[in-house]
Amino acid sequence: MGPVVTAGRVMTPAPITLVEHVKKSGRPDADDLAVLLTQIAVAGKIIARELARAALVGQLGTTGETNVQGETVKKLDVWANAVVVRAMEETGLVTTVVSEEMDAPLRLTKTGARGRYVVCFDPVDGSSNLDVNGIVGTIFSIRHGSDAEQPGTAQVAAGYIMYGPSTLMVLTTGDGVDGFTLGPTIGEFVRSHHRIRIPARGRIYSVNEGNFSKWEPGVQRYVEYLRGMDRATGRPYTARYVGSLVADLHRTLLEGGIYLYPADAGKSDGKLRLQYEAAPMGFIAEQAGGSASTGRERIMTIEPATPHQRVPLVIGSSEDVALAEDFIAGRRR
Repeated sequence: MGPVVTAGRVMTPAPITLVEHVKKSGRPDADDLAVLLTQIAVAGKIIARELARAALVGQLGTTGETNVQGETVKKLDVWANAVVVRAMEETGLVTTVVSEEMDAPLRLTKTGARGRYVVCFDPVDGSSNLDVNGIVGTIFSIRHGSDAEQPGTAQVAAGYIMYGPSTLMVLTTGDGVDGFTLGPTIGEFVRSHHRIRIPARGRIYSVNEGNFSKWEPGVQRYVEYLRGMDRATGRPYTARYVGSLVADLHRTLLEGGIYLYPADAGKSDGKLRLQYEAAPMGFIAEQAGGSASTGRERIMTIEPATPHQRVPLVIGSSEDVALAEDFIAGRRR
């Protein structure tokens, strides 16, 4: 939450760190969750530091390999994945990790009687932006137990760290959404956005329109509708697309509107991964008053068939998502 103006005076809310915020959540597992999120924050600080110097130490570019998704692996993908895995292992709280960069779920060895969480993550979301100094992020999802395949409704916490002009963690533990900015002089994530609420309707849409010809007709009609001129409905919407889910969703979360990555002729199941992209972002969107859907069903209730299952994603302001679903279902033309 930014400064508050009261009777002509600017008042800054009392700062609270990420750890204290989690401990004050009232959750029965608040202390363990605080440890786990602190380690995710530490991994984020290390990744942020490496991103700032990647071009100078030879960390940009690819490894020459492809991951289980069939995607080209960036050097920073591999390095950041190892950082997050080590951070999770040191907690002694994590039984299993699922990552975009690993073929199969990894059972951690440093788990004792305290082991109670599964952590799913994308270490560097939007890594295609790395070589052009674009915004990237880390997405994470936390569930109880050791089962690597659980629906989004099983999440106890989810969030993302965005590496931009500032390093920002956006987090939900199931009671609203808050943002924490990394203070560069103190090395702590401090709450800067309190109780984020996405507007019920926005005026921005975010989608890769280069795929337009490959979309199903309902998606095409919806995007054409957003481009149309009509003052009464606030159209045309403004198009904004970064190519990093973290960056595009963050803007949508704060300003309203809609983000789409629909299925297309080449990707009938969609492109984004359910466990560590769509589900955590869906949890955040819903906790902020928005919606997340495949276009036909709620993201949060989908039972994953595999750790790397892909889904279409339509996410953002509740009214915008509902209208997109109407177009996709053929109820609106």
